[in-house]
Order: sequence, then structure tokens, then C-alpha cells
Amino acid sequence: MTPAEFVLSASRPEQFPAPSLPEIAFLGRSNVGKSTLLNTLTGQRGLAFSSSTPGRTQAVNFFRVDGRWMFVDLPGYGYARAPMPLVASWKGVIDSYLRDREVLALCILLVDARRAWMQPDLELKTWLEYHHRPYLVVATKVDKLNQREKSASQKAFREHYPAGDVIWFSSPTGQGVNEIWQAIWKIQSR
Repeated sequence: MTPAEFVLSASRPEQFPAPSLPEIAFLGRSNVGKSTLLNTLTGQRGLAFSSSTPGRTQAVNFFRVDGRWMFVDLPGYGYARAPMPLVASWKGVIDSYLRDREVLALCILLVDARRAWMQPDLELKTWLEYHHRPYLVVATKVDKLNQREKSASQKAFREHYPAGDVIWFSSPTGQGVNEIWQAIWKIQSR
């Protein structure tokens, strides 16, 4: 288990904590597994609230991890069970965070392996590349795929990310956890 603690929730950029540690942002569609991945990486179930209901993360949540990093759980994009004005406000906060946060060291872009790239995922990937934000692609929920489906998913990922590595992640099995930690440790040594 990695020591981790909740720091704060911010619904506006002026509420973000003062920059102090390298930040790792968890990005992806609503219900893709951002909070679950954060909990799995730290070994602390319930550290970040996760739910099967899309749109439960409604603010930018900061977690201090091992005294070395700040993990940042962002609201998801796409369908969410929340009022439209609230969902629209998330976009502005997320854009501000991604564009202006100087200590943002790595974005972890989560994509549901069962669906592979959807248009909003591709738009975010393009945005990150345009703004020179380093990112890691993590395919979530791989335990829900049989071998044929996994092969089709891998092919779909390569179609829009031919030279990039995709880490296959499963919370129940722990698949991909070591590879994600290796990517996080690499940013510390830059």
C-alpha cells in the first residue's frame, strides 16, 4: 500500500492548491475508471470515490501520494448523470487545469478497452499533443474482454495510436499496475 491522503476538492481554478509536487492527472470519459485506477495504484479502496453511476466525480480532487506526487482525479467527459450547466462548468475547470498547471507532469488518459477510441478520447489526445502535455494511454476494464475482443480492441487502439504504447489495466487482477507505476517513476527522474 502506498501512503496517500485526500487534500482537497476544487470546483474553480482559484481553489487549486499551491503548486508543490509533480502532478499526475487522471483523464477520461465518465465511468471509465479514473477513481478506481487511483484507488488501485495506492492500494486504498475508497480513497477516491468511485461509482457505477457516470458523473460522480464533480470537482477536481487532489490526493498527496507518498509525499512525492499529487494525483489529480478530474471529472469525466461525455455522458454524466448531472445537470447540464454543472457538466459544462467542469469543462472550463478541466481546460484551465490542463492548460495552466505548471506542475502537471503526466496525464493518464484512460480509455475503456471495450469501446477503444471514441471521438471525445481522440479530441483529448489531440489537445494534449497540441499543448505538449505528456500522456500515457491506459486501456481500462480489460478483464471484461475475452481473447477475441481483446485482439480487436488492440487493433482499434493502434489505428489512432500506432507508435504509442497502451497499458492494459484491470482493477480486479492488478494487470498494468506495475507498468503505470514505472511510467510515474520515470517522470520523477526527468
